[in-house]
Amino acid sequence: MTDRETEFRDFVATSQERLRGLAYLTCGDWQAAEDAVLTVLARMYVKWPRIENPDRYSRTAVVRAAIDETRRPWWRREQPLSHALPEPALADGTAAVDDRLQLRAALRHLPVKQRAVLVLRFLEGLSVQQTAEIVGSPEGTVKVYTSRGLATLRKVLGADLAADCEEGNRAAKTV
Repeated sequence: MTDRETEFRDFVATSQERLRGLAYLTCGDWQAAEDAVLTVLARMYVKWPRIENPDRYSRTAVVRAAIDETRRPWWRREQPLSHALPEPALADGTAAVDDRLQLRAALRHLPVKQRAVLVLRFLEGLSVQQTAEIVGSPEGTVKVYTSRGLATLRKVLGADLAADCEEGNRAAKTV
């Protein structure tokens, strides 16, 4: 095995799960996310010696590939059977898991580009400029997507947050 192959394998081992999560949060489907990540990694293998910043390149390519997965015409016609089944309504005892599930459900209410911008800005911690480069849009568009996406999330999560606050207040009064 050459040094190039070893270096690429190490990169894949350390980055694959993070990229898969990024792709999932961008497109909302685990199978499409997996396809996007594997497609990007296959392209990266061929270009590996010429890639200067693998993390940046992979993040950009995965977001773009995940967005492309949702644009395909077959996406609108065919849905996996898993989408026909209702989400399990089992409550997990961990508040963090419940919060992640609520956020994931709320993200599904956003258009793909807005979702990608919010994921890159707030979950990946990128700046407006870095996000604009990855998504391929002007900085002003990224700011608009951020504002509109956050407004939609506030609207979607607002009812849940208000209900949680009322329950917390009732519990505090009974103690």
